Amino acid sequence: MEMLLSLSPIILMFVIFYFLLIRPQQKKQKQVRQMQSDLQKGNSVITIGGFHGVIHAIDEDTVVIASNDGIKLTYDRSAIREVKQ
Repeated sequence: MEMLLSLSPIILMFVIFYFLLIRPQQKKQKQVRQMQSDLQKGNSVITIGGFHGVIHAIDEDTVVIASNDGIKLTYDRSAIREVKQ
């Protein structure tokens, strides 16, 4: 019983870290994966490098993004940071 009481602060710290740090990060990663899997042709997007453009073509792992100047660049799906509304 004394051993359980001596380990309780460590267990409590792990539980606090889980709910304050680990769980929110997992939720955010899940949302990002969902957004990247829901990409469609014509979506206006921003890449992690800051490139703004419209999706011109989509493959399984890559996305072709066209800018207003007519420039088309190929990116990995994981490089898409957000979809603009």
